[in-house]
Amino acid sequence: MTHRPGHLILNAFLMSTGHHEASWRLPASPAGAESLSIAHFQQLARIAEAGTLDSVFFADSPQLWGDIGRRPAGTLDPIVVLTALAAVTERIGLIGTASTTYNSPYNLARRFASIDHVSGGRAGWNVVTTAGPAAARNFGLDEQPLHATRYERAAEFLDVAFGLWDSWEEDAVIGDKASGVWGDNDKVHAIDHVGTHFSVAGPLTTHRTPQGRPVIVQAGSSEDGKELAARYAEAVFTAHQTFEDTHAFYLDLKNRAVTHGRDPEGIKILPGIVPVIGSTEAEAQALERELDDLIVPRYAVAQLARTLRVSPDDLPLDGHLPADLPDEDEIEGAKSRYTLIVQLARRENLTVRELVGRLGGGRGHRTFTGTPEQVADTIQAWYDDGAADGFNIMAPVLPSGLETFVDHVVPILRARGLFRTAYEGTTLREHYGLDVPANRWTAARTPAATPAITQAATPATSPTASLATTGA
Repeated sequence: MTHRPGHLILNAFLMSTGHHEASWRLPASPAGAESLSIAHFQQLARIAEAGTLDSVFFADSPQLWGDIGRRPAGTLDPIVVLTALAAVTERIGLIGTASTTYNSPYNLARRFASIDHVSGGRAGWNVVTTAGPAAARNFGLDEQPLHATRYERAAEFLDVAFGLWDSWEEDAVIGDKASGVWGDNDKVHAIDHVGTHFSVAGPLTTHRTPQGRPVIVQAGSSEDGKELAARYAEAVFTAHQTFEDTHAFYLDLKNRAVTHGRDPEGIKILPGIVPVIGSTEAEAQALERELDDLIVPRYAVAQLARTLRVSPDDLPLDGHLPADLPDEDEIEGAKSRYTLIVQLARRENLTVRELVGRLGGGRGHRTFTGTPEQVADTIQAWYDDGAADGFNIMAPVLPSGLETFVDHVVPILRARGLFRTAYEGTTLREHYGLDVPANRWTAARTPAATPAITQAATPATSPTASLATTGA
């Protein structure tokens, strides 16, 4: 079979005891605070690296997620976790989530630059705008900012961060002991940004990172989210239930990137998949039933009600979703996930009981139950047929689900020529097949090419002009 050029990207999305909400109730799963143990996450990162996966990823939110009776709750700051993982791994990429709504550009640019330095060029930032009034109240706001305002702020936030990551040219550090000159002041620049949401002078305290800047990841699939991704993102995590929806999303994002003057290969589309794996179909189905039977309905219905902006009393377990749910335009939170859930329930005529079972494994991401060969077949079909550049692997139970994927699915993908047998590069950009972004100041210093017969020097564009004309 002829495969697409390049290789499949596989990212491990790590979440406490696993993505299935009942995973913590299995006998082998950590039930208490040990689900937040750094040793637990270090073990998971080493498993993923042993399988030569491209990266590990941590979600995050500046608010407590849901009812703590439901499943292990609470999270560690992903940047702290990634620092600890950098110390016990050598090649695997390290991606953490941070909000542009409840942070400042200077602090986040500095922290992610620090991770890139500490890890030797393996850092990625999943850019989120954070939905929900509870997060707003944690930062002194009565209500969350409007959806459009959050994305407008995110775009300016990224413009500032990109400017800060460019504020040191590649050769600003000299380290000449003989002359006593450590660095070149002319190659470290203020950005003097003044915009709608931010005023930032710069430069950054951290010199140019091994990757130029961390890999930018984005996960929103609303119209505003897709536009932000098309302008800035280098990888997009997305949730879809069907091949058709994923394929349409893939083509849409690639085409949007082109309209922004970007190479479509410079943005990687990585849908989530929750693989429930058994040595036989019957074994896989038995594991799925065991997990689903452990879901506590009252917690699941309460969470679904919050997502749909209705009362739990409106969601009888053996009934269907109300007919008069709000339109997506009326939702100020996670618009695309709201629409996915409603469409799934309507398309398959699911009862509330059936719907919470479908959502229990991956909160709207596609759950696939089968043998290692069947999981590999599904991944290969979506990849070869142009619906994905790779996948966000969301093991339903950790660590066992990740171990099963690495030990039994990865070898099949390798045998089919779809996945690496060893790391070829050392940075996350190299793993994903992404270019190192040019530093705008260095580019401004580079003379334009001149005909050899004239031997005339062409003046370099001024750094000030470069900043004014270079898009993020």
